[in-house]
Amino acid sequence: MTDVTTADYRSGEERIDVTQRVQALPAPAPDQELLTLNMGPHHPATHGVLRLLVTLEAEVVRDLKPIIGYVHTGIEKTVEDKSYWKGIPVIERMDYLAYYFNAMAFCGATETLLEIEVPKRAQYLRVIHMELNRIMSHLVWLGTSMLDLGAVTVWWYCFRERETILDLFEYSSGQRMHTRYFQVGGVMEDIPAGWEKKLREFIKIMPEAIDQYLDLLNRNEIALRRMYGTCPLDAATLESLGVTGPLLRAAGNPWDLRKAMPYSSYEDFDFKIPVGSRGDNYDRFGVRMQEMKESVKIIEQALDGLPEGPVITDDRKVALPPRHELATSMEALIHHFKLVTEGFRVPPGEVYFPIEGPRGEYGVFMRSDGSSKPARVHMRDPSFVNLQATLPMVKDAYIADLITTLAMMDPVLGGVDR
Repeated sequence: MTDVTTADYRSGEERIDVTQRVQALPAPAPDQELLTLNMGPHHPATHGVLRLLVTLEAEVVRDLKPIIGYVHTGIEKTVEDKSYWKGIPVIERMDYLAYYFNAMAFCGATETLLEIEVPKRAQYLRVIHMELNRIMSHLVWLGTSMLDLGAVTVWWYCFRERETILDLFEYSSGQRMHTRYFQVGGVMEDIPAGWEKKLREFIKIMPEAIDQYLDLLNRNEIALRRMYGTCPLDAATLESLGVTGPLLRAAGNPWDLRKAMPYSSYEDFDFKIPVGSRGDNYDRFGVRMQEMKESVKIIEQALDGLPEGPVITDDRKVALPPRHELATSMEALIHHFKLVTEGFRVPPGEVYFPIEGPRGEYGVFMRSDGSSKPARVHMRDPSFVNLQATLPMVKDAYIADLITTLAMMDPVLGGVDR
């Protein structure tokens, strides 16, 4: 089995030809009047509080500038003012559709500085929750994107499966979003009785649900015409801009950190990296659809091979004592109190810990000065970097194609502004 597979869902390729329309875009006219308008920051097609300053010649985009910062919350400086233990719930609220990934990168960076080995069972549980989170994020992308293209029904289908995933998160952690399930050294607690059964029921129906979405969209003339052949961008340009994730893989580059630089035992799982051939909006769509199926395969393998053992490190300097000890052990109670109020100290040093999120490479740079608070924390959010590709993608395309392209880019402004 190869590691790369073509994201090929072009059932309408032969009967829908948009090549002629794309090539027929008019060249810039020197005497043509240009119109500059604001698209956003409150606009149904901006996918967040994003403002686009767009210069148009009739219906053709000649220039574009993304303007960000409308939901800036100072998360990096907030985390630097908190102990490592208390920084996790703050970090989770950056990309609010990928909170498990936010926590994973932060915990991974901290664990690297502490030189802590995470138990194997905890690593597998992290993988299961991250891949569920990847599916959930892609479902939100698909539903909201198809609203922009006029395919309203898909929204309801996607959110049907999303609710099931959020129910699973609530079952394992007590929260549907921003769960704080990942801890430094492992996870909060083991999965409860019955959780695995419900998860297996979900992964059994999810591939069929994805095929259902594809049946709806691959027979939708409007959706296909708006995606196929529109706003392609080559891999070399994307690489020069630092673009990662599905946008880069849609252009044919199979870079995925789960394969290239495995973490949390991803090397134990057999899965493929979907790639496109043209790098257009349809390939961006196809890559994410296939990624959801690959995530289901990873989850099933992780459940089948889930090891026995602890779910968090036994290093008592970092991990909270077991709950049952608090009622009988004064030492455990004092340790719990000190860890929650003061935190733990991290040896001096610096590290960058990258992972593969739903939108690309998400990484945390962390520098420690030996105290219980990080001296510097900086996040590489993929949505922020990927926005650089907006102009190269949409320049000299129709404004209708700009709407489609922005939907296929899947930016989350909570991570961009942070």
